[in-house]
Amino acid sequence: MPIPRRSVAAWVLYDLANTCFSLGIVTLYFPAFVKAAFGLDDGAVGGLDSAAAVLVFVLAPILGALSDRGSRRLPFLAVATVLCVTATFFLGQASSIATFVLFVVAVVCYQAGLIFYDSLLPEVSTDKNRGRVGGIGVGVGYIGSLLAFAIGMVVLGGVDNPAADQYPAVFRGIAIGFLVLALPAFLFVKERRRVVPGLSWHVVPDSFRQVGATVRDARRYPGLGSFLVGRMFYADAANTLIFMVMLYATGSLGMTDAAARPVAILTILAAIPSGLIWGVVVDRIGPKRTLDIVLVTWMVIFATVAAIPVLGLETWLIFPVGALVGIALAGLWASDRPLMARLAPPRYYGQFFGLYAMVGRFGAVVGPAVWGFVAGRDLLNWGQPAAVMFLLLWVVIAFVILRRVNDAPRAWGPDDLPELVVEVGSRPATT
Repeated sequence: MPIPRRSVAAWVLYDLANTCFSLGIVTLYFPAFVKAAFGLDDGAVGGLDSAAAVLVFVLAPILGALSDRGSRRLPFLAVATVLCVTATFFLGQASSIATFVLFVVAVVCYQAGLIFYDSLLPEVSTDKNRGRVGGIGVGVGYIGSLLAFAIGMVVLGGVDNPAADQYPAVFRGIAIGFLVLALPAFLFVKERRRVVPGLSWHVVPDSFRQVGATVRDARRYPGLGSFLVGRMFYADAANTLIFMVMLYATGSLGMTDAAARPVAILTILAAIPSGLIWGVVVDRIGPKRTLDIVLVTWMVIFATVAAIPVLGLETWLIFPVGALVGIALAGLWASDRPLMARLAPPRYYGQFFGLYAMVGRFGAVVGPAVWGFVAGRDLLNWGQPAAVMFLLLWVVIAFVILRRVNDAPRAWGPDDLPELVVEVGSRPATT
């Protein structure tokens, strides 16, 4: 039977919900709250985010393996979401230590939810339309960024320097928005039940052993290991630029925060339609060729960003570059998620999407550290443009590594296919 449209719509809506959290809490309002409430700079939030990234790096493949051992992944997604929402709701309402702990818990649970959410993509799409469905999720997801801006503007009233006690209301608003927009996924996504041994007290050590065995046997899955290593490099580069773009605009380009903020908004506006377009491209030419085009686009972006201050080019060039960043970001997530679904064995989607998340979080730890080492005054002190060129090198390395990846459809054997429970009115038990 065809996949219900409301199932697809509910899955897409969750992308909007979690993007609202990501931009609203991690990028915008929690760093501002920490500065207003405790007098700490962005480095404090960066340290907390790095701590969360380390936890996700360790836990991601285990959580994915746990979800493979359950008959459905939606309960795991629901638990991760509720924990994230609860921690977010109480941010800023306790001591500094409790607030920092709640922030780390919220980020870890958000990232854990992405593992289960991404591994549900094959449940709401087919191999022929996976690019379009994933691309719609990416495009609609960026609307969540605008929603985060809107919640902050309404609650804070457009004040330039809000008081610390105004931010908890923003956190509660984003938490409630996240929960409301996520509920349709729990209610309407139709997930096929799998025949599994079930969960028991020994599932955690079993999951550790399974992850180790699968990593050792990665050569059974052609291209998968190369893709994960390549993703580590290009995700590192993209995520670092996003994290450091405001510092670059104010430091190397001499812009004020107010002048640089429209660049971020332009990036979001460009990403919304681009996700839908990239999704069509993925279905037309395949996820691997699409990803190649996207990585070349990133090379152009990094080269231009570095050239503006070095060659004395006009500062206004950062605006079209910002739009191009939005296009390239949408292309990155619209192509690499379907490519992962193509390369990974269906029986172990949770586990391999856990590894997918793990290598992505590796970049969140290493990227800012490399940036600081290259550009920091107390270290190499080569300047921010040199740090951008290192990010360009990362993308080139990723491009070279991915040359050996072939995204032709796989003929999976019985050991790599899940055994599905056939129910009346369900889709055929095929993968």
